[in-house]
Amino acid sequence: MLYQFSRRSRLIPQMPDPSVSRRDFFARGLFQVIGRAADVMGSRTGGAEVIRPPGALPEAAFLAACTRCGDCMTACPVGALSPLGDDHGLMTGTPLLRPDVNACAMCADMPCARACPTGALEAPDDGWSRVQLASIAIDESRCIATSRALECGVCARVCPGGPSALAIDAVGHPLIGPACTGCGTCISACVTLPSAIHLTQ
Repeated sequence: MLYQFSRRSRLIPQMPDPSVSRRDFFARGLFQVIGRAADVMGSRTGGAEVIRPPGALPEAAFLAACTRCGDCMTACPVGALSPLGDDHGLMTGTPLLRPDVNACAMCADMPCARACPTGALEAPDDGWSRVQLASIAIDESRCIATSRALECGVCARVCPGGPSALAIDAVGHPLIGPACTGCGTCISACVTLPSAIHLTQ
């Protein structure tokens, strides 16, 4: 997921849920308090925009819960996650995903999220259906299918999200669909150099 960390971001407190254990209730409260403190110190992040692994909490809560242990990075089978450097303030050491450099493999069981010991990453019960890592777009002036009317379709064939995420229309042009997660697989698979597919944010 892509977040911009700013001083304006905040957590909205939730009403206590009777089904939540006392321990979990106080743990959540602690994450919220630390998250608000992280908001106050937002300038220390440099206002950086980052893409988090799937299942990440909202950014302030994520920064509060993440211990920088690196377990999610170790669990990623394609090595798509890397730690943010020392110049990122409070974000230093937290996991970064760069789909335009190393695509997320969209593992069905989300091993990165399941490896997280603190809940900073949580694999959704419904899998990838509501996950949005990033947004991508196709530069039609560079795409050989749209600009040169050449048969291609490589991007759609490699898309792990299937036709609902990236499809080829009746005239052979690629179309990004509502199920696109922004995993980046199509970016690296595009036959043009540089790729005709890019991140939009």
